[in-house]
Amino acid sequence: MTRTAVVNDYQHPQPGASSTLTLDERVSQEILKNGIKRPKGYTVSYHSNPEVEKMHFGPKHPMKPWRLTLTNKIVLAYGMHEAMDVYVPRAATFLEMTEYHKDDYIQFLSWVTPKIKLDMETSNVIPYNMGDDCPVFDGLYDYCSLYSGASLDAARKLTNIQSDIAINWSGGLHHAKKAEASGFCYINDIVLAILQLLLYHPRVLYIDLDVHHGDGVEQAFWSTDRVMTLSLHKFDKATFFPGTGGSDDTGPKNSANPGAHHSLNVPLHDGIDDESYVQLFKDVVGPCISTYQPTAIVIQCGGDSLGGDRLGCFNINIRAHGACVEYTKKLGLPLLVLGGGGYTPRNVARLWAHETSVCLGTELHPSLPAHTPFIEHFAPDKSLYPELSQTGRYDNKNSGKYLRDIVASIREQLRYVQGSPSVQLQHVPPDLGAVRDEVEREIQEEREARDLGRRRKERGAGSRGEYAH
Repeated sequence: MTRTAVVNDYQHPQPGASSTLTLDERVSQEILKNGIKRPKGYTVSYHSNPEVEKMHFGPKHPMKPWRLTLTNKIVLAYGMHEAMDVYVPRAATFLEMTEYHKDDYIQFLSWVTPKIKLDMETSNVIPYNMGDDCPVFDGLYDYCSLYSGASLDAARKLTNIQSDIAINWSGGLHHAKKAEASGFCYINDIVLAILQLLLYHPRVLYIDLDVHHGDGVEQAFWSTDRVMTLSLHKFDKATFFPGTGGSDDTGPKNSANPGAHHSLNVPLHDGIDDESYVQLFKDVVGPCISTYQPTAIVIQCGGDSLGGDRLGCFNINIRAHGACVEYTKKLGLPLLVLGGGGYTPRNVARLWAHETSVCLGTELHPSLPAHTPFIEHFAPDKSLYPELSQTGRYDNKNSGKYLRDIVASIREQLRYVQGSPSVQLQHVPPDLGAVRDEVEREIQEEREARDLGRRRKERGAGSRGEYAH
Protein backbone atom coordinates (compact mmCIF):
# COMPACT_ATOMS: atom_id res chain seq x y z
CA MET A 1 0.00 0.00 0.00
CA THR A 2 1.50 3.31 -1.04
CA ARG A 3 1.38 6.56 0.91
CA THR A 4 2.01 8.75 -2.13
CA ALA A 5 -1.60 9.92 -2.47
CA VAL A 6 -1.70 11.04 1.12
CA VAL A 7 1.52 12.99 0.74
CA ASN A 8 0.41 14.62 -2.52
CA ASP A 9 -2.90 15.77 -1.02
CA TYR A 10 -1.11 17.90 1.55
CA GLN A 11 -0.52 21.47 0.44
CA HIS A 12 1.93 23.45 2.55
CA PRO A 13 0.34 26.81 3.48
CA GLN A 14 1.88 29.71 1.64
CA PRO A 15 3.51 32.53 3.66
CA GLY A 16 0.87 35.03 4.71
CA ALA A 17 -2.07 32.68 4.15
CA SER A 18 -4.91 33.44 6.56
CA SER A 19 -4.97 29.90 7.87
CA THR A 20 -1.49 30.31 9.37
CA LEU A 21 -1.83 33.79 10.80
CA THR A 22 -1.72 34.05 14.55
CA LEU A 23 -4.34 36.15 16.31
CA ASP A 24 -1.75 38.89 16.89
CA GLU A 25 -0.98 38.96 13.18
CA ARG A 26 -4.68 39.23 12.29
CA VAL A 27 -5.14 42.08 14.75
CA SER A 28 -2.07 43.80 13.29
CA GLN A 29 -3.67 43.56 9.85
CA GLU A 30 -6.84 45.18 11.20
CA ILE A 31 -4.80 47.98 12.75
CA LEU A 32 -3.19 48.70 9.38
CA LYS A 33 -6.47 48.29 7.48
CA ASN A 34 -8.33 50.76 9.70
CA GLY A 35 -5.44 53.17 10.23
CA ILE A 36 -5.64 52.77 14.00
CA LYS A 37 -2.97 54.70 15.85
CA ARG A 38 -2.58 56.73 18.99
CA PRO A 39 -4.31 60.10 18.66
CA LYS A 40 -2.08 63.12 18.23
CA GLY A 41 -2.33 65.77 20.91
CA TYR A 42 -4.47 63.86 23.39
CA THR A 43 -4.56 60.58 25.31
CA VAL A 44 -7.42 58.11 25.58
CA SER A 45 -7.60 55.65 28.47
CA TYR A 46 -9.75 52.51 28.64
CA HIS A 47 -10.81 51.20 32.04
CA SER A 48 -12.09 47.63 32.12
CA ASN A 49 -12.08 44.91 34.76
CA PRO A 50 -13.04 41.51 33.29
CA GLU A 51 -14.51 40.37 36.61
CA VAL A 52 -17.54 42.62 35.99
CA GLU A 53 -18.42 40.63 32.87
CA LYS A 54 -18.96 37.44 34.89
CA MET A 55 -21.88 38.81 36.92
CA HIS A 56 -25.41 37.60 36.23
CA PHE A 57 -28.66 39.29 37.20
CA GLY A 58 -30.73 36.21 36.43
CA PRO A 59 -31.90 34.39 33.27
CA LYS A 60 -34.95 36.59 32.65
CA HIS A 61 -33.46 39.94 33.65
CA PRO A 62 -32.77 42.38 30.79
CA MET A 63 -29.46 43.61 32.24
CA LYS A 64 -26.70 41.46 30.80
CA PRO A 65 -23.14 42.34 31.93
CA TRP A 66 -22.03 39.96 29.17
CA ARG A 67 -22.56 42.86 26.77
CA LEU A 68 -19.23 44.14 28.14
CA THR A 69 -17.53 40.94 26.98
CA LEU A 70 -18.86 41.49 23.46
CA THR A 71 -17.77 45.14 23.54
CA ASN A 72 -14.24 44.33 24.64
CA LYS A 73 -13.90 41.53 22.08
CA ILE A 74 -14.77 43.91 19.25
CA VAL A 75 -12.38 46.57 20.59
CA LEU A 76 -9.59 43.99 20.77
CA ALA A 77 -10.42 42.46 17.38
CA TYR A 78 -10.01 45.80 15.63
CA GLY A 79 -6.82 46.47 17.61
CA MET A 80 -8.08 49.67 19.21
CA HIS A 81 -6.39 48.73 22.49
CA GLU A 82 -3.05 49.50 20.82
CA ALA A 83 -4.06 53.17 20.54
CA MET A 84 -5.15 53.61 24.17
CA ASP A 85 -3.79 53.34 27.69
CA VAL A 86 -5.59 50.25 29.01
CA TYR A 87 -6.13 49.84 32.75
CA VAL A 88 -7.57 47.05 34.87
CA PRO A 89 -8.89 49.18 37.77
CA ARG A 90 -9.25 48.01 41.33
CA ALA A 91 -12.59 47.79 43.08
CA ALA A 92 -13.90 50.84 44.90
CA THR A 93 -13.56 50.65 48.67
CA PHE A 94 -16.36 50.89 51.19
CA LEU A 95 -15.22 54.41 52.12
CA GLU A 96 -15.09 55.52 48.49
CA MET A 97 -18.65 54.40 47.89
CA THR A 98 -19.85 56.17 51.04
CA GLU A 99 -18.54 59.44 49.67
CA TYR A 100 -22.08 59.69 48.34
CA HIS A 101 -24.11 56.70 49.51
CA LYS A 102 -25.26 56.11 53.08
CA ASP A 103 -23.15 53.78 55.21
CA ASP A 104 -26.03 51.48 56.15
CA TYR A 105 -26.97 50.99 52.50
CA ILE A 106 -23.42 50.03 51.50
CA GLN A 107 -23.21 47.74 54.51
CA PHE A 108 -26.43 46.05 53.39
CA LEU A 109 -25.00 45.49 49.90
CA SER A 110 -21.85 44.01 51.42
CA TRP A 111 -23.61 41.21 53.31
CA VAL A 112 -26.92 40.53 51.60
CA THR A 113 -27.19 37.25 49.67
CA PRO A 114 -30.00 35.65 47.66
CA LYS A 115 -30.82 33.44 50.66
CA ILE A 116 -31.00 36.39 53.04
CA LYS A 117 -33.16 38.20 50.51
CA LEU A 118 -35.49 35.20 50.38
CA ASP A 119 -35.82 35.26 54.17
CA MET A 120 -36.67 38.96 53.99
CA GLU A 121 -39.41 38.28 51.46
CA THR A 122 -40.89 35.68 53.81
CA SER A 123 -41.09 38.29 56.56
CA ASN A 124 -42.35 40.88 54.05
CA VAL A 125 -39.39 43.21 54.72
CA ILE A 126 -37.37 44.13 51.61
CA PRO A 127 -35.24 47.22 52.28
CA TYR A 128 -33.51 49.62 49.94
CA ASN A 129 -35.88 48.99 47.01
CA MET A 130 -34.45 45.57 46.18
CA GLY A 131 -36.81 43.53 44.05
CA ASP A 132 -37.45 42.39 40.49
CA ASP A 133 -35.80 45.41 38.90
CA CYS A 134 -32.87 45.32 41.33
CA PRO A 135 -32.38 41.69 42.31
CA VAL A 136 -29.95 40.35 44.88
CA PHE A 137 -27.54 37.99 43.11
CA ASP A 138 -24.30 36.26 44.03
CA GLY A 139 -21.43 38.72 43.82
CA LEU A 140 -23.62 41.82 44.02
CA TYR A 141 -21.24 43.82 46.24
CA ASP A 142 -18.25 42.88 44.08
CA TYR A 143 -20.17 43.96 40.98
CA CYS A 144 -20.99 47.35 42.51
CA SER A 145 -17.47 47.98 43.75
CA LEU A 146 -15.87 46.91 40.46
CA TYR A 147 -17.88 49.13 38.11
CA SER A 148 -17.67 52.02 40.56
CA GLY A 149 -13.93 51.55 40.94
CA ALA A 150 -13.53 51.74 37.17
CA SER A 151 -15.36 55.08 37.00
CA LEU A 152 -13.32 56.47 39.90
CA ASP A 153 -10.11 55.31 38.23
CA ALA A 154 -11.15 56.95 34.97
CA ALA A 155 -12.00 60.23 36.75
CA ARG A 156 -8.64 60.22 38.53
CA LYS A 157 -6.78 59.72 35.27
CA LEU A 158 -8.47 62.90 34.05
CA THR A 159 -7.72 64.92 37.17
CA ASN A 160 -4.10 63.71 37.18
CA ILE A 161 -3.82 64.75 33.52
CA GLN A 162 -2.82 61.23 32.59
CA SER A 163 -5.71 61.10 30.18
CA ASP A 164 -7.83 63.54 28.18
CA ILE A 165 -10.66 61.09 27.40
CA ALA A 166 -11.33 58.25 29.84
CA ILE A 167 -13.73 55.40 28.99
CA ASN A 168 -15.54 52.99 31.32
CA TRP A 169 -18.30 51.06 29.57
CA SER A 170 -19.21 49.17 32.75
CA GLY A 171 -20.28 52.42 34.44
CA GLY A 172 -23.06 54.91 33.82
CA LEU A 173 -25.64 53.44 36.22
CA HIS A 174 -27.57 56.63 36.63
CA HIS A 175 -30.72 55.61 38.54
CA ALA A 176 -29.14 54.63 41.89
CA LYS A 177 -30.08 56.90 44.78
CA LYS A 178 -28.22 57.85 47.94
CA ALA A 179 -29.82 55.10 50.03
CA GLU A 180 -31.57 52.76 47.62
CA ALA A 181 -31.27 50.85 44.38
CA SER A 182 -33.37 51.78 41.37
CA GLY A 183 -33.78 50.76 37.74
CA PHE A 184 -31.08 48.04 37.64
CA CYS A 185 -28.64 50.42 39.38
CA TYR A 186 -27.21 49.93 42.86
CA ILE A 187 -24.27 52.34 43.20
CA ASN A 188 -24.28 55.62 41.31
CA ASP A 189 -20.78 55.51 39.91
CA ILE A 190 -21.48 58.67 37.93
CA VAL A 191 -22.02 60.70 41.08
CA LEU A 192 -18.88 59.25 42.65
CA ALA A 193 -16.85 60.12 39.55
CA ILE A 194 -18.24 63.66 39.36
CA LEU A 195 -17.43 64.21 43.04
CA GLN A 196 -13.88 63.20 42.20
CA LEU A 197 -13.77 65.63 39.28
CA LEU A 198 -15.14 68.43 41.47
CA LEU A 199 -12.05 68.26 43.67
CA TYR A 200 -10.15 69.78 40.74
CA HIS A 201 -12.74 71.21 38.36
CA PRO A 202 -14.97 74.15 39.28
CA ARG A 203 -17.80 73.12 36.91
CA VAL A 204 -18.83 69.80 35.41
CA LEU A 205 -21.46 69.29 32.70
CA TYR A 206 -23.21 65.92 32.82
CA ILE A 207 -24.91 64.72 29.60
CA ASP A 208 -27.20 61.69 29.56
CA LEU A 209 -28.07 59.88 26.31
CA ASP A 210 -29.96 56.98 27.89
CA VAL A 211 -33.58 56.50 26.82
CA HIS A 212 -34.49 56.73 30.53
CA HIS A 213 -34.17 59.95 32.52
CA GLY A 214 -30.93 60.34 34.49
CA ASP A 215 -32.84 60.93 37.70
CA GLY A 216 -30.25 59.68 40.19
CA VAL A 217 -27.53 62.05 39.00
CA GLU A 218 -29.97 64.95 38.79
CA GLN A 219 -31.09 64.38 42.39
CA ALA A 220 -27.53 64.12 43.68
CA PHE A 221 -26.59 67.57 42.37
CA TRP A 222 -30.01 69.19 42.67
CA SER A 223 -28.85 72.01 44.93
CA THR A 224 -25.48 72.99 43.52
CA ASP A 225 -24.33 75.12 40.62
CA ARG A 226 -21.08 73.14 40.43
CA VAL A 227 -22.78 70.56 38.21
CA MET A 228 -25.21 71.09 35.35
CA THR A 229 -27.19 68.01 34.31
CA LEU A 230 -28.65 67.60 30.84
CA SER A 231 -30.74 64.53 30.05
CA LEU A 232 -32.29 63.58 26.69
CA HIS A 233 -34.85 60.82 27.22
CA LYS A 234 -38.29 59.39 26.58
CA PHE A 235 -40.79 61.02 28.95
CA ASP A 236 -44.17 59.75 29.97
CA LYS A 237 -44.96 60.42 33.59
CA ALA A 238 -47.59 57.69 33.80
CA THR A 239 -46.14 54.77 31.86
CA PHE A 240 -42.39 55.09 31.26
CA PHE A 241 -39.77 54.61 33.96
CA PRO A 242 -38.83 56.61 35.98
CA GLY A 243 -41.61 59.10 35.18
CA THR A 244 -39.43 62.13 35.87
CA GLY A 245 -37.55 64.60 33.70
CA GLY A 246 -40.24 66.84 32.30
CA SER A 247 -39.29 70.15 30.71
CA ASP A 248 -40.38 72.00 33.85
CA ASP A 249 -38.00 69.97 36.05
CA THR A 250 -35.15 72.47 36.09
CA GLY A 251 -33.86 72.35 39.64
CA PRO A 252 -35.08 73.82 42.94
CA LYS A 253 -38.02 76.21 42.57
CA ASN A 254 -36.44 78.68 44.94
CA SER A 255 -34.32 80.89 42.70
CA ALA A 256 -32.02 81.65 45.63
CA ASN A 257 -30.92 78.01 45.69
CA PRO A 258 -27.62 77.66 43.76
CA GLY A 259 -28.97 74.66 41.85
CA ALA A 260 -31.93 76.50 40.35
CA HIS A 261 -32.02 76.18 36.54
CA HIS A 262 -29.03 73.79 36.55
CA SER A 263 -31.06 70.62 35.90
CA LEU A 264 -32.04 70.62 32.24
CA ASN A 265 -34.29 68.02 30.64
CA VAL A 266 -35.14 67.18 27.05
CA PRO A 267 -38.33 65.06 27.23
CA LEU A 268 -38.95 63.18 23.99
CA HIS A 269 -41.75 61.09 22.53
CA ASP A 270 -41.45 57.75 20.76
CA GLY A 271 -39.62 57.29 17.49
CA ILE A 272 -37.15 60.16 17.19
CA ASP A 273 -34.85 59.59 14.20
CA ASP A 274 -31.16 60.17 13.49
CA GLU A 275 -31.31 63.60 11.91
CA SER A 276 -33.68 65.07 14.49
CA TYR A 277 -31.77 63.62 17.43
CA VAL A 278 -28.31 64.76 16.39
CA GLN A 279 -29.51 68.26 15.50
CA LEU A 280 -31.41 68.53 18.78
CA PHE A 281 -28.33 67.41 20.69
CA LYS A 282 -26.19 70.11 19.10
CA ASP A 283 -28.88 72.75 19.57
CA VAL A 284 -29.09 72.17 23.33
CA VAL A 285 -25.50 71.24 24.19
CA GLY A 286 -23.98 74.22 22.37
CA PRO A 287 -25.80 76.85 24.45
CA CYS A 288 -25.06 74.91 27.66
CA ILE A 289 -21.36 75.04 26.89
CA SER A 290 -21.29 78.72 25.99
CA THR A 291 -23.37 79.76 29.00
CA TYR A 292 -22.18 77.42 31.73
CA GLN A 293 -18.55 77.10 30.57
CA PRO A 294 -17.81 73.73 32.14
CA THR A 295 -14.22 72.69 32.72
CA ALA A 296 -14.98 68.95 32.36
CA ILE A 297 -17.75 66.83 30.82
CA VAL A 298 -19.20 63.46 31.77
CA ILE A 299 -21.32 61.75 29.09
CA GLN A 300 -23.48 58.70 29.73
CA CYS A 301 -23.89 56.70 26.51
CA GLY A 302 -26.85 54.45 27.31
CA GLY A 303 -27.44 52.10 24.39
CA ASP A 304 -31.16 51.71 25.01
CA SER A 305 -31.75 54.82 22.93
CA LEU A 306 -30.82 52.78 19.84
CA GLY A 307 -33.50 51.51 17.52
CA GLY A 308 -34.61 47.96 18.25
CA ASP A 309 -33.58 47.98 21.90
CA ARG A 310 -35.50 45.60 24.12
CA LEU A 311 -36.63 48.42 26.42
CA GLY A 312 -36.25 51.42 24.13
CA CYS A 313 -38.59 53.28 21.79
CA PHE A 314 -36.37 55.46 19.57
CA ASN A 315 -35.26 54.93 15.95
CA ILE A 316 -31.62 55.92 16.34
CA ASN A 317 -28.73 54.22 14.54
CA ILE A 318 -25.22 53.65 15.87
CA ARG A 319 -23.54 56.38 13.83
CA ALA A 320 -26.07 59.00 14.96
CA HIS A 321 -25.58 58.10 18.63
CA GLY A 322 -21.84 58.28 18.06
CA ALA A 323 -22.20 61.68 16.39
CA CYS A 324 -23.26 63.08 19.77
CA VAL A 325 -20.08 61.72 21.35
CA GLU A 326 -18.07 63.14 18.45
CA TYR A 327 -19.58 66.60 18.95
CA THR A 328 -18.83 66.45 22.67
CA LYS A 329 -15.26 65.26 22.08
CA LYS A 330 -14.56 68.17 19.71
CA LEU A 331 -15.29 70.62 22.51
CA GLY A 332 -11.78 69.79 23.72
CA LEU A 333 -12.58 69.46 27.43
CA PRO A 334 -11.56 66.60 29.75
CA LEU A 335 -14.14 63.93 28.96
CA LEU A 336 -15.36 60.95 30.96
CA VAL A 337 -17.26 58.49 28.74
CA LEU A 338 -19.52 55.96 30.47
CA GLY A 339 -21.91 53.19 29.50
CA GLY A 340 -25.42 52.85 30.90
CA GLY A 341 -28.57 51.17 29.70
CA GLY A 342 -28.86 48.96 26.65
CA TYR A 343 -30.67 45.64 26.57
CA THR A 344 -29.93 44.16 23.17
CA PRO A 345 -26.34 43.12 23.93
CA ARG A 346 -25.06 42.73 20.36
CA ASN A 347 -26.14 46.26 19.45
CA VAL A 348 -24.84 47.78 22.69
CA ALA A 349 -21.46 46.16 21.98
CA ARG A 350 -21.44 47.55 18.46
CA LEU A 351 -22.32 51.01 19.74
CA TRP A 352 -19.66 51.17 22.42
CA ALA A 353 -17.00 49.78 20.11
CA HIS A 354 -17.92 52.46 17.58
CA GLU A 355 -17.84 55.20 20.21
CA THR A 356 -14.44 53.97 21.34
CA SER A 357 -13.27 54.54 17.77
CA VAL A 358 -14.86 58.00 17.85
CA CYS A 359 -12.79 58.85 20.91
CA LEU A 360 -9.69 57.68 19.04
CA GLY A 361 -10.58 59.61 15.89
CA THR A 362 -10.62 56.41 13.81
CA GLU A 363 -13.08 55.35 11.11
CA LEU A 364 -13.62 51.58 11.34
CA HIS A 365 -14.35 49.24 8.45
CA PRO A 366 -18.03 48.26 8.77
CA SER A 367 -17.43 44.50 8.49
CA LEU A 368 -16.52 43.01 11.85
CA PRO A 369 -13.11 41.32 11.79
CA ALA A 370 -13.51 37.61 10.98
CA HIS A 371 -11.52 36.67 14.07
CA THR A 372 -13.91 38.51 16.43
CA PRO A 373 -14.88 36.06 19.20
CA PHE A 374 -18.60 35.24 19.32
CA ILE A 375 -19.02 36.74 15.85
CA GLU A 376 -22.00 34.44 15.31
CA HIS A 377 -23.95 36.67 17.70
CA PHE A 378 -23.75 39.45 15.09
CA ALA A 379 -25.25 37.38 12.27
CA PRO A 380 -26.54 37.55 9.65
CA ASP A 381 -24.76 40.72 8.52
CA LYS A 382 -21.79 40.59 10.93
CA SER A 383 -21.57 44.34 10.53
CA LEU A 384 -20.64 47.04 12.99
CA TYR A 385 -23.37 49.25 11.57
CA PRO A 386 -26.61 47.35 10.97
CA GLU A 387 -29.72 49.31 10.07
CA LEU A 388 -31.42 49.63 13.47
CA SER A 389 -33.88 52.40 12.73
CA GLN A 390 -36.19 49.90 10.98
CA THR A 391 -35.98 47.25 13.73
CA GLY A 392 -39.26 47.33 15.63
CA ARG A 393 -39.68 50.83 14.28
CA TYR A 394 -41.77 53.35 16.21
CA ASP A 395 -43.66 56.16 14.52
CA ASN A 396 -41.85 59.44 15.10
CA LYS A 397 -44.12 61.45 17.38
CA ASN A 398 -41.68 64.34 17.75
CA SER A 399 -42.80 67.10 15.42
CA GLY A 400 -40.46 69.80 14.23
CA LYS A 401 -42.39 72.36 16.25
CA TYR A 402 -42.17 70.24 19.39
CA LEU A 403 -38.39 69.95 19.07
CA ARG A 404 -38.03 73.69 18.39
CA ASP A 405 -40.08 74.38 21.51
CA ILE A 406 -37.72 72.18 23.55
CA VAL A 407 -34.70 74.10 22.30
CA ALA A 408 -36.42 77.39 23.12
CA SER A 409 -37.24 76.12 26.61
CA ILE A 410 -33.62 75.13 27.26
CA ARG A 411 -32.38 78.50 26.07
CA GLU A 412 -34.91 80.23 28.32
CA GLN A 413 -33.66 78.29 31.34
CA LEU A 414 -30.08 79.17 30.51
CA ARG A 415 -30.97 82.87 30.64
CA TYR A 416 -31.25 82.44 34.41
CA VAL A 417 -27.77 80.96 34.69
CA GLN A 418 -25.72 84.00 35.54
CA GLY A 419 -22.53 82.96 33.82
CA SER A 420 -20.20 80.33 35.17
CA PRO A 421 -20.05 80.12 38.97
CA SER A 422 -16.90 81.40 40.61
CA VAL A 423 -15.20 78.75 42.73
CA GLN A 424 -12.16 79.01 44.95
CA LEU A 425 -10.75 75.52 44.61
CA GLN A 426 -8.68 75.71 47.76
CA HIS A 427 -11.93 75.97 49.73
CA VAL A 428 -13.53 72.85 48.24
CA PRO A 429 -14.08 70.33 51.06
CA PRO A 430 -12.65 66.89 50.21
CA ASP A 431 -15.98 65.10 50.67
CA LEU A 432 -18.31 67.92 49.57
CA GLY A 433 -20.37 67.10 52.65
CA ALA A 434 -22.30 70.37 52.77
CA VAL A 435 -23.45 69.96 49.18
CA ARG A 436 -24.59 66.41 49.81
CA ASP A 437 -26.47 67.35 52.98
CA GLU A 438 -28.32 70.10 51.15
CA VAL A 439 -29.17 67.73 48.31
CA GLU A 440 -30.47 65.16 50.76
CA ARG A 441 -32.81 67.70 52.39
CA GLU A 442 -34.15 68.80 49.02
CA ILE A 443 -34.74 65.23 47.90
CA GLN A 444 -36.47 64.30 51.14
CA GLU A 445 -38.91 67.19 50.83
CA GLU A 446 -39.88 66.13 47.31
CA ARG A 447 -40.11 62.45 48.19
CA GLU A 448 -42.62 63.10 50.95
CA ALA A 449 -45.00 64.46 48.32
CA ARG A 450 -44.66 61.73 45.69
CA ASP A 451 -42.76 58.78 47.06
CA LEU A 452 -45.61 56.31 47.53
CA GLY A 453 -46.69 56.20 43.89
CA ARG A 454 -43.17 56.24 42.60
CA ARG A 455 -42.02 53.33 44.75
CA ARG A 456 -44.85 51.23 43.33
CA LYS A 457 -43.57 51.95 39.84
CA GLU A 458 -39.97 51.13 40.58
CA ARG A 459 -40.60 47.96 42.53
CA GLY A 460 -43.27 46.38 40.44
CA ALA A 461 -42.81 44.12 37.50
CA GLY A 462 -45.90 45.62 35.90
CA SER A 463 -46.17 47.96 32.97
CA ARG A 464 -44.68 50.91 34.75
CA GLY A 465 -41.37 49.42 35.89
CA GLU A 466 -38.31 49.61 33.65
CA TYR A 467 -38.01 45.85 34.10
CA ALA A 468 -41.36 45.26 32.50
CA HIS A 469 -40.80 47.00 29.18
